[in-house]
Amino acid sequence: MGTGQPKLLVHLERQGPCSQRELAEYFEIDPAAVSRMLCALEKSGFVTRKAHPESRRKDLVELTEQGHTMAKIWRGNYQKMEEIMLKGFSDQERAQFADYLIRAYHNFREREEEPLCKI
Repeated sequence: MGTGQPKLLVHLERQGPCSQRELAEYFEIDPAAVSRMLCALEKSGFVTRKAHPESRRKDLVELTEQGHTMAKIWRGNYQKMEEIMLKGFSDQERAQFADYLIRAYHNFREREEEPLCKI
């Protein structure tokens, strides 16, 4: 599994079939990058594409049975990593930490598109 692919599987497991554009928008990444990830996932047997019922120009991506199994495995791995990372944190501290991360993310997203580094 390549970088980002497990997140796509887990998202498809939770949300059901999605278009490539929806996946790119949700993860805020280039549609071409999503396309490459989906091609690899399709070749590995984790996803399939079918015609979108509302548009011939779109495909819907959905998990195969093998994809559901892999998504479940990755979700379990994420939960284990989260428990290791947050060991010793109270429920209140975990909620506070999540709030800090969300606020930092929004701050970064809302800033002007000025480059962080000038060369």
